[in-house]
Amino acid sequence: MKFKYDVLVIGGGHAGCEAATAAANMGADTCLVTMDMNKIGQMSCNPAVGGIAKGQIVREMDALGGYMGLVTDATAIQFRMLNRSKGPAVWSPRAQCDRGKFIWEWRKRLDQTDHLDIFQDQADELLTENGKVLGVRTIWGVCLYARTVIVTAGTFLNGLMHIGRRKVEGGRCAEPAVHHFTESITRHGIRSERMKTGTPVRIDRRSVHFDEMEPQPGEADYHQFSFYGPHRQLPQLPCWTCNTNEQVHEVLRSGLADSPLFNGQIQSTGPRYCPSIETKLVTFPDKHSHPLFLEPEGTDTNEMYLNGFSSSMPWEIQLEAIHRIPALRDAKIYRPGYAIEYDYFDPTQLKHSLESKIIDGLFFAGQVNGTTGYEEAGGQGTVAGINAALLCSGKAPFVMNRDESYIGVLIDDLTTKGVDEPYRMFTSRAEYRILLRQDDADARLTEQAYRLGIARRDRYEWWLQKKEHINRITDFCNNTSVKPDVVNGLLEQLGTSPIKGAARITELVARPQVNFKNLSAVVPALKGAIEASPNRQEEIAEAAEIKLKYKGYIDRERVFAEKMHRLEDIKIKGHFNYGRLHDLSTECRQKLERIQPETLAQASRIPGVSPSDINVLLVLMGR
Repeated sequence: MKFKYDVLVIGGGHAGCEAATAAANMGADTCLVTMDMNKIGQMSCNPAVGGIAKGQIVREMDALGGYMGLVTDATAIQFRMLNRSKGPAVWSPRAQCDRGKFIWEWRKRLDQTDHLDIFQDQADELLTENGKVLGVRTIWGVCLYARTVIVTAGTFLNGLMHIGRRKVEGGRCAEPAVHHFTESITRHGIRSERMKTGTPVRIDRRSVHFDEMEPQPGEADYHQFSFYGPHRQLPQLPCWTCNTNEQVHEVLRSGLADSPLFNGQIQSTGPRYCPSIETKLVTFPDKHSHPLFLEPEGTDTNEMYLNGFSSSMPWEIQLEAIHRIPALRDAKIYRPGYAIEYDYFDPTQLKHSLESKIIDGLFFAGQVNGTTGYEEAGGQGTVAGINAALLCSGKAPFVMNRDESYIGVLIDDLTTKGVDEPYRMFTSRAEYRILLRQDDADARLTEQAYRLGIARRDRYEWWLQKKEHINRITDFCNNTSVKPDVVNGLLEQLGTSPIKGAARITELVARPQVNFKNLSAVVPALKGAIEASPNRQEEIAEAAEIKLKYKGYIDRERVFAEKMHRLEDIKIKGHFNYGRLHDLSTECRQKLERIQPETLAQASRIPGVSPSDINVLLVLMGR
């Protein structure tokens, strides 16, 4: 084995796996350093991928040539498209996965990736020289040298787990914490802070009274995560729902004095949008019940995950509270829930490429940047891996705008606004979400990925074929008219006004009540145009229908995005000594001095920078 690489990735979680495969697929000589090769891609918390806005990120990774979508489809045991009652801008795919098979599917992908070595060890010290990264030294004294290093250490940096008043060092249950590595980074002037997250109790399915719970089945249609890979093939399993009650709450309240969240034991900030059950009780004291979701961990295991019951209460309190839920009155647990504190690094210290502003060649991705979620981690890992490979070959960095991807929104938010709590992506964070739909991620990103060298030729050719058929269907609808006697019966049946003269299919599809499916029943030529696609017909038809139905909204949002691009084009980094610009507010000067935004648009998104401050900078740029 050699010990000199282009790209060295520290950590084999979701960010690390995507970073390593992205860099290697671009031809960079890459090594992934992980503490345990049998836990690569471990789903530390919920055995699920996707969700609101998160599903869009996974589809974007897939469009960029990443693997999370493919691994999820190969190991999915339930799939649902969330937000179907709303517009397609917020439709979001989500899948339950087989936790064990997910790990081994990732391991298989890594083993089949050229230019990629895996080394089982633990990083102990970052090696640098003259402000540039050299590599890392491991706990066994091995020096791994590299032109770039990507830190994707998750919750392992000085990790500390809590159950009640008991504290145990560790990066994950039954796995050791990483000491010293944070300190080897912060001694160079990089700031670190602490955050907290948690995970629920795991339950033995054989002890559950399922007849007293509501089943939550998945969907069996054509939707999936990968635009390119095969459809999911594992047996599909239901989830189950139930609720807490006042008896449960009474038990939990009796243990609040021993809760590390409320007795001063934990000082760091936890995720606002995934609170512990004890936090829910304190935050919503008048609420008499909270929903819980019992989710399978796999096809060959009895282990189940109690979503909604994250806790760090004493284990006896957790168990007693669970037993007060009728369906779980006899529940046996594999392990209680716990909280974990860990180090993260202020992401405003990063460029949009995710390279450090302080140490050349050092990149950060995932929870070490203050985010939460497998999907947010994977998206950052993809970008860090791409940019590390580009840096090694002397090319310009790859940066996505806010109107190009949720990943672009995520990274722009992190690097310009920073975090004061674990960052989670939502559709509401994206101002151009009608342009960032889950159905069109390949349209936005696959051609870029192919030019970068990360997407394979066969993936690219499938996208070109898909694009051709989408255009063929939209052209057919734009150029084909339907007479009143053909369609009026359907329109009246759907409760929408009949037409008086011939109308183009495009005009009819724009109506909320009309879609390709019901219109094809009376216009056989439309059905023929859709079925002319060689494969994935439903996916292609959906993409074409959304383009037609929401064309006005899409065009309007694109105009807004193009206006903002004018500010993106105004480069301000290096032009000003902000401390001397007394026409700016004090807060604005301090924020601009610390973050050093690249463009005027980035400056406008920094909290504390007002529109009047931006106008001042515009005037100064004009001078």
